[in-house]
Amino acid sequence: MNPEALSELLHTIAKKLVASGKAGELTEDLIPQAQKLVVMRPKDRAHGDWATNVAMQLGKKAGMKPVDLAQLFVAELEQSSGIAHVEVAGPGFINITLDSASAAAVVDAILEQGSSFGKNQHLSGKTMNLEFVSANPTGPIHIGGTRWAAVGDSMARLLEANGAHVVREYYFNDHGEQINRFAKSLIAAAHHEETPIDGYKGAYIDEIAQRVIDEAKAEGVDILALPRVDGGKDSDGNPLGEGDSQQREAFRERAVPMMFAEIQSSMKDFRVNFDVWFHENSLYEQGEVEKAIDSLRSQGDIYEKDGATWFASTKHGDDKDRVILKSDGNYAYFAADIAYYYNKRHRTQDPADVAIYMLGADHHGYIGRMMAMCAAFGDKPGENMQILIGQLVNVLKDGKAVRMSKRAGNVVTIDDLVEAIGVDASRYSLARTDYNTSVDIDLDLLASHSNENPVYYVQYAHARSCNVERNAQEAQISMSNADLSLLDTEADGELLAALAQWPAQLTQAGDLRAPHKIAHYLEDLAAAYHKWYNVERVVPMELTELENRGSDEEREQLRIAKNPEPKRAAARLKLNNAVRTVIASGLDLLGVSAPEKM
Repeated sequence: MNPEALSELLHTIAKKLVASGKAGELTEDLIPQAQKLVVMRPKDRAHGDWATNVAMQLGKKAGMKPVDLAQLFVAELEQSSGIAHVEVAGPGFINITLDSASAAAVVDAILEQGSSFGKNQHLSGKTMNLEFVSANPTGPIHIGGTRWAAVGDSMARLLEANGAHVVREYYFNDHGEQINRFAKSLIAAAHHEETPIDGYKGAYIDEIAQRVIDEAKAEGVDILALPRVDGGKDSDGNPLGEGDSQQREAFRERAVPMMFAEIQSSMKDFRVNFDVWFHENSLYEQGEVEKAIDSLRSQGDIYEKDGATWFASTKHGDDKDRVILKSDGNYAYFAADIAYYYNKRHRTQDPADVAIYMLGADHHGYIGRMMAMCAAFGDKPGENMQILIGQLVNVLKDGKAVRMSKRAGNVVTIDDLVEAIGVDASRYSLARTDYNTSVDIDLDLLASHSNENPVYYVQYAHARSCNVERNAQEAQISMSNADLSLLDTEADGELLAALAQWPAQLTQAGDLRAPHKIAHYLEDLAAAYHKWYNVERVVPMELTELENRGSDEEREQLRIAKNPEPKRAAARLKLNNAVRTVIASGLDLLGVSAPEKM
């Protein structure tokens, strides 16, 4: 019996007490849904397998002292199958001890359901558009974008495990000044000129510039001979780079797709696959910007002032109104944001019920205007639009921050990180920390094969469980004659309790948009498994002469631990394989492999 089953049982008992008139002023409509009735693991194992504060949750509604209401729950729980002992503690807590067979039933459930165990449909019927990474196509993906790749893809898998239909989307900012800066930087590199004051630097700029030249040459075009326009200098005498010239347009047309291809390749190598690659430029080319603005204008949220067009965002909670069409006739960047959200909500294929934006730490100031725009379209901020802000990543080696990119200049890129520690360690280390907090990536630790390395620790638990099964097969131990009631030791109980919490962890992590909770659960499960492995044997071994010298009780405990009878050995093999199944499922949610040997 797992926590979810106990919550359902408590819910049933609450309704029964109401129907029998024993629950004071409590009525059925005042009873929360079963999943809201808290069942938790006691910190002290002596207090039982599970504890609940249901009587304290409902006591005030019933007009009863929680301890009195708790006694009514206890009387009903004691009559329920699978429960060995129930007691009231403190002001109204209920401690529940399961019989060993009931506690071990989770093992059969896991082995029957396999990777589906714990997955649910409570988010079904919703299409969630999850936009993440969305780096400008002006350079390789840096470490901040790499964190969003790991967190975002893990979050998508987690939401799908909870029944949601998820659309993974990458937004290419391929319209506007940043693309011009990219093209100007390439031209400067191609002509061996000084990088423009607002340009991009790094060896990759030289590489892309040369590839553009070579591609054009293969097509019979001397791209460096195309007409140029001198962009002049700023007030301090710094070069502004190429002006609006034919050569700049030619470089842009060829280089941007090259950068797209590099980003897509890096994502694929990082095990991240997007359903939609959305181009900002399409919003302008297909009239989406005008359509979205017209929609807002029709409801009185657009006005003209000082020669510009404004969005009245203060009507919807923003701190100031926002320009969307500037007096010079050019659209402000926010105009594309408006059109993009409108597109997500109204597109023909997979329109978003929930649009989740995963943005960097420097975008915190965008939240107000984005939520105002959401409200202006008649949607619910925080529900139809959800914005997640990720914090910074520090890469350390020998305890010091490093800048190790030979290609992209003074930054760390996704390819740099993967080359240093591999995809598994990169993804796990970036996803295991709450994205709301900054994270330190210790390259030395993550490259080590030690228990201090969290990804190694979890993967080793999986590999160890595979080895246990191999050894059991060689010893001709089969799961077919297992007696799960014999999983009755303290180590068994801790491991069973950890497994039983997996469904609740999946649901909670999905609802909180918190894939790091999956990593923390896996580490706790791995710890319980390693402890169990060190004291419990699946394949029997004879006791040593020294071990046989203890008291009868000591010898029996050692016999159970090291030389289990066939039915107990088979039960342990089942438990071992259940752990392996859950660890593999959890690692898969994080996009991390589950090796069979290490």
